[in-house]
This record gives sequence, C-alpha cells and structure tokens, in this order.
Amino acid sequence: MRHEDFPPPTPRRGPVLAAAALAGVCLTAAGCGGDGGQGPGAGPESASRSAASSPASTPSTPQPSAPAATPSTGTTSATPAPRGPLTGRTVVIDPGHNPGNRDHTREINSQVDIGTGHKECDTTGTATDAGYAEAEFTLDVSRRLRTLLEERGAKVVLTQDGDRPYGPCVDERARIGNKERADAVVSVHADGSATGNRGFHVILPAAVNGDGADTAKIVAPSRELGVRIAGNFVRVTGSAPSNYVGDSTGLDTRDDLGGLNLSTVPKVFIECGNMRDPKDAALLTSSGWRQKAALGIAEGIGSYLKR
Repeated sequence: MRHEDFPPPTPRRGPVLAAAALAGVCLTAAGCGGDGGQGPGAGPESASRSAASSPASTPSTPQPSAPAATPSTGTTSATPAPRGPLTGRTVVIDPGHNPGNRDHTREINSQVDIGTGHKECDTTGTATDAGYAEAEFTLDVSRRLRTLLEERGAKVVLTQDGDRPYGPCVDERARIGNKERADAVVSVHADGSATGNRGFHVILPAAVNGDGADTAKIVAPSRELGVRIAGNFVRVTGSAPSNYVGDSTGLDTRDDLGGLNLSTVPKVFIECGNMRDPKDAALLTSSGWRQKAALGIAEGIGSYLKR
C-alpha cells in the first residue's frame, strides 16, 4: 500500500548536526552558497541484498561474461534544455537497476570487470514489503531529477530510461558518464536493510588504483559533490542521515562498486532511504516525497556545479 500523503519525519537534530560537523554539510540555502564500510544490507551492486529482498531475484549460475545487450549511449531528451544557471553543463543520472532485470537473471548475474575484480552485471535491487520495487523508485526519481536539471539549463543523460530489456551492466553505466565527459554523475538507489535502519546516505568513491581502475582524480571532487547533495537532501526532504551507515554523517566511502571504480568523472551514489523499514518505505512510496528527493539532489548538483 502506498502512503501518498505520509509527511516526512522531523529531522533528528543530533545526526544532522553530526553530518554538518564531520562532513562539512551545508544545511541551509545560505550555507550552501545559495546556489548547495558497507553497512548491514547496504550495497547497490550487492547480489545478496537483491536476492533476499525479492523472490524474483533468485540468481542463476553466473556466466563468464555478460551477454551483449543493446548498446547504451545514454538517453537524452529530444527537446533542448532552456538557458539557465547550468547551461553548458552535462549531468548523467543513473537510475539504479532496471525493472526488467527480474526477467533476465542469467544476463544480470553474469560477471563483469569492476576494476578491482569481477562482480555481477547488475541486480534486481530491493523492494518494499508491499512490493514497490527499487528499480521503479529510481526511475521515477531520476525522471523528476532530469526535469529539474533541464529547467536549470543542464544537458541531462540517463543511463537507462526504461528503454532496454535489462541493465545496463555496472561497467557500462560508468562508461556512459565517461563518454559524456559529465560534470557530475549521480546513481540513484534505495537500500534494503533491516527494519529500524533509517535515513539516507551518499556513497563516495574510495582511492582505487589497479586493473583498469584509477579514481585518484575524482575522489576529491566526488566528495564535494556528495557533501553538497547530502546537505541539500537534509534541507529539502527533512530526512536525517542514515543511522546505520556512515556514522551519522550521511556519507560512506566504498571501493567495491564498479560504477564508482571505473568512473573518470565525479560520481556518487545516493541511497535515498531503506525500503525494508516501514517508516522509510512510507516516504519512498509517496510521490510528493519523491519530488522532494529529486529536488534535494538537484539542489546539491546545482550547488556543486556553480561553486
């Protein structure tokens, strides 16, 4: 059941202040310049999380490599964006997973190179107890986010827009941002942790160097992007930073995600909330809250690009 009118939670002062103190997160429009370890159950590319959260995600035997899907160069709106404060900037939005993944378990369980080893092409993602899929959530928020950024003049590319049967694989998602020479890339997700684990967190790339991955040039700008998104997400949605990942800063650094390891442009992931917690799920299934989530992310991206 979706709770479209469920109000956002009152921000928890302690975690919010901790986020500001430890991560330099800006909590007001003025403070944002006026312009903005893997925890329990965390992991946008984790096969174990997706398998536990959806019966349809039961993995099949992994293949040596992912079968070729329709090549994706990203999806850009046909209508040119109006001129605005982000004119000349390119943003790639990566809606986590794909609603069709559940029908292509062989393909998405195939292994791809993530720069530090091999991992599944993709997963089905998680879902609320009522069956609202993460892939549906991420696509909705990403489309809303695209509209907001295009209104500000940015060129926006989606890694997928429900226009392919599955995927793209995590390595291809990274390549799309690289090919576009994006000024910023944001991968949109929702977590699938235990009941009682609440809040959002932004995942930052760790310093990785080896086997085709070198994040040295993007670690610092990606952190700046993540900090600005986190601060604006708090301000716009009223949600608090995660109480189970990131020590209440709303920030988490990881080295096991191909989407980050293989990126050559500033990139972060955002887990907007925990779909397996009833209170967070009530927010994630609210269209009004999803609009706030998209606005919080857009404000953070805009702040980063106009700094």
